[in-house]
Amino acid sequence: MSTSAKQRIQKLRDELNHHNHLYHVLAKPEISDQEYDKLMRELIDLEAAHPDLVTPDSPTQRIGGEPIDGFETVTHAVRMMSIDNTYDADELRAFDTRVRKGLDGVQPKYVLEPKVDGVAVSLRYESGRLIVAATRGDGARGDDITANAKTIRPIPLLLKDHKHLPRILEVRGEVYMTNEQFQKINKKREEAGEELFANPRNFTAGTLKQLDPKITAARNLKFVSHGLGEVDPPLKPDSYFEILDLLKGFGLPINEQTNLVDNIDEAVEDIEAFAKIRGTLKYQTDGMVVKVDSLAQREILGATSKAPRWIIAYKYPAEQVQTVLNGVRWQVGKNGTLTPVADMEPVFVAGTTVKRASLHNIEQIQNLDIHIGDTVIIEKAGEIIPQVVLVVKPKRPKDAKAIKPPAKCPSCNAPVEKEVDGPYIRCVNPACPAQLKERLRWFCARNQMNVERLGEALIDQLVEHGLLKTFADIFKLTKDQLMNLERMGEKSAQNVIDSIDASRDRGLDRVVAGIGIRHVGNRVAHVLAQHFGSLDAIVAATTEELSSVHEIGDVIAQSVHDFFHSDSGKKAITALKQAGIDPKMAKPPADSKQPLAGKTVVITGTMEKFDRKEMEDLIVKLGGKASGSVSKKTSFVVAGESAGSKLDKAKELGVEVLTEAEFLKRIGKS
Repeated sequence: MSTSAKQRIQKLRDELNHHNHLYHVLAKPEISDQEYDKLMRELIDLEAAHPDLVTPDSPTQRIGGEPIDGFETVTHAVRMMSIDNTYDADELRAFDTRVRKGLDGVQPKYVLEPKVDGVAVSLRYESGRLIVAATRGDGARGDDITANAKTIRPIPLLLKDHKHLPRILEVRGEVYMTNEQFQKINKKREEAGEELFANPRNFTAGTLKQLDPKITAARNLKFVSHGLGEVDPPLKPDSYFEILDLLKGFGLPINEQTNLVDNIDEAVEDIEAFAKIRGTLKYQTDGMVVKVDSLAQREILGATSKAPRWIIAYKYPAEQVQTVLNGVRWQVGKNGTLTPVADMEPVFVAGTTVKRASLHNIEQIQNLDIHIGDTVIIEKAGEIIPQVVLVVKPKRPKDAKAIKPPAKCPSCNAPVEKEVDGPYIRCVNPACPAQLKERLRWFCARNQMNVERLGEALIDQLVEHGLLKTFADIFKLTKDQLMNLERMGEKSAQNVIDSIDASRDRGLDRVVAGIGIRHVGNRVAHVLAQHFGSLDAIVAATTEELSSVHEIGDVIAQSVHDFFHSDSGKKAITALKQAGIDPKMAKPPADSKQPLAGKTVVITGTMEKFDRKEMEDLIVKLGGKASGSVSKKTSFVVAGESAGSKLDKAKELGVEVLTEAEFLKRIGKS
């Protein structure tokens, strides 16, 4: 091995890390992109000639390695909790009152940081080296995205040597995409005739879940630090504001708009000032995060099961802009519902260029009195979904045309019907291609059959090629059929087949939810499956038997009965059985000695150790019945944080109420 080569490799790494720090942390680049690329190319060539000298923290590892098979789950050393939100300055002051009360009247200082609209991640460094990067997930566990995180240049692979650098440092932060990068990518997709991405945050989330790190590397994501997880030994400053300076010294990017204030009045002033400039920033932000500065005070304040008591996010009202309505298209849903979509002059709102917005239904159009050619005001609900909220009638042109509901389905040209008691218009043709595609997408979705590899675009292709006409056709697909489709190689085709095979074992409740019965979602499907135990039993049930089931009302009972006794419903179930899909749901015997045998349990509020689905599954597993409503027949209610009307109902009826800890003790779990 050449000593000079080893020395040159180390020198190049030091130089590249130095320039990364200057560019991404200090915003003071000293060399051009071309000069940086030249240094990188030299390092790549040297490492290729001396592969034994390649290390995981080399800047060359940002380019992206080989595609990975999937994402492993990792457990966070310190839970990544949620943050309470407010849109009101009075609520912000109420938060300050609660904080001061928790601190025995002491006025804390607050740190204000922009709420960057990205994806929360945790970076774990050991002895300065990046070991694991993970998504937030459910707060306790997330996906290991280390391979993709290494391609994000602002994330240091090796922290700068610093006298205060701890042995273990978990940094919490946000991965995001700049507005400019997002617009650039969407423009290329539009020119290629591809579907546009909705917003930078969703696109960022999708990019971090790419199995090929080279794709992530090409999308030029950014990162900013905004908190800590496990730190050992602890950092010495008690001030979070001072700790941010330490993080910057370690080589981690922090937000330059961060500010320290002495009280809540100054915080409100800072929030109002930031509102005037946030539209000029290079990234999306929908608010400011207010945090108690002192770590010792944070420890005193503690947390609820959902969120720390020392932090709150102030979110700004949705941005509104004007544009012109050029036309209306009607989209067909899985049950034939026709939803109007506005086609508008492109307008930039909340960080994205918007051309379309939901109009919800014909009654909404009539209530707003919208005409083709109108100037309308749109906003993004939750900064994500564009919707028309108002018509500027003084600007209405003389030739503006009223919007009339369609008489025929835009997909199959069949007659449509309007609901007698509702605002919706429906195509009643069960063979409608648009309905078929939507039904198949619903059937394959995560909360139903979870056919992971059968996505929207592939379903469209399969329907258009005549390969999918029923749910059962999914289970008859072959690898050869898939390989004949556009952009489908042998490996991809096999992955789809494997995903379909894995879905064959989904439970009865998943199948009942997936077949798309009107008024039947996941909860109702679970209740039906638990009560009847098999498809045959549900099919054979009368409307009276269905409506007698707890939580199943007359409307749902009639809808379920009508589906299973319709020609299309009968054909769907027969075909699924012929394809080998006929699941059963085991019910505990009546004399079961399980802890919850014969008990009806209602869950309300947010739990610390379980989400609602996990809790309900546990109740069923232990012989009980998980109910969605409180009645005199309820055995007890388990109430978590922010429990609402169900808790009030339980108290009114004298039903026993347990905390999560008391529930676990009762069933013999720690």
